[in-house]
Amino acid sequence: MAQETDALSSNPLSVALIGPDEGRRNAVAEALAGPLCGTRRELNFYPDLEEAQKLIERSFDVVIVDLDSNPEVALDLVESICAGTQATVMVYSAGADAELMIRCMRAGAREFLTQPFAQAKLAEALVRASARRTATRAARRADGKVLVFWGAKGGAGVTMVATTFAIWLAKESEKKVLLVDFDLPLGDASLALGVSGQYSTVEALQNFHRLDANFLNRLLIQHESGLSVLASPGKMIRADTPKESIDKLLWVARQEFDYVVIDSGSNLELIDTALFDLDAVVYLVTEVNIPELRNANRLITEWLGTDGRRLEIVLNRFTSSSLGVDDEHIAKALTRHAQWRIPEDNGAARRMQSVPSAVALAESPISGI
Repeated sequence: MAQETDALSSNPLSVALIGPDEGRRNAVAEALAGPLCGTRRELNFYPDLEEAQKLIERSFDVVIVDLDSNPEVALDLVESICAGTQATVMVYSAGADAELMIRCMRAGAREFLTQPFAQAKLAEALVRASARRTATRAARRADGKVLVFWGAKGGAGVTMVATTFAIWLAKESEKKVLLVDFDLPLGDASLALGVSGQYSTVEALQNFHRLDANFLNRLLIQHESGLSVLASPGKMIRADTPKESIDKLLWVARQEFDYVVIDSGSNLELIDTALFDLDAVVYLVTEVNIPELRNANRLITEWLGTDGRRLEIVLNRFTSSSLGVDDEHIAKALTRHAQWRIPEDNGAARRMQSVPSAVALAESPISGI
């Protein structure tokens, strides 16, 4: 134990302490004092969903929650944190209630602390948390890369480009690739791929509190190429998509897949979510016509062209004589040169629209890009 404590002292744990009752919270804080605990944040209230998501994003090693102030709220919070993070969640109470202890275990709590909060007992719990941290870091996958396809205008061909790219990536990389249809509620990525399933992106977003890798995998459709697909719903569903639900879905997907490809349509409401974080690659899909070039210019100058964001321009349905506009004028409108030119192939596009199939699996100029 002494040897383990010495090792932990050189690499202390970050701890979030949540307790509306000041007396109990201070008692735990005093027991935490010492070299085992590094960064510590104290909250004198039970956080709401937004604040809880911030705790998850901070990736604390340990989260310690007061049970007694409001057991039902506390248990919901414990379950939410356990579902969204690898942190060791501990709970504390003035007494040891057997039924409450069982409910805490079901919610995902690892340690049940009771008063008096002895420093030695808490130190033992922190050593166990440190062992779990080491094992988790060794086993945890690197975050998957996020590739977002976004249209300068409705009808730019985002779904065709995103599905073709995702299939090609799954086949060529031989890694785990997930395509998520965020063009809600009317996305048709599954139709473009010729697949159908019982569940959709909406189920993932509506159940984000309990979303984890196992839950996500139950929602997915498997394409013959090896690509996994989280489709848009097959019928019209009006569903709220709060930022925290989108961020949680992406967080879970990135732990499970090497690449997460996003078909975002031309949905402006997604711009403030984790889909457009600075580590994502954004492919802005546009055609060479006045309305789309104008929209693309506004999107680039307003949102996409700043803060070191990685942005790549995709000219879809491109012909060398598009409106008689040369490369210099296109680059001026887009404030940069386009990295990708996808040729116009009306035959392949008609086949995809009339017979559910993936362009990437057929011989065509589009699939060769």
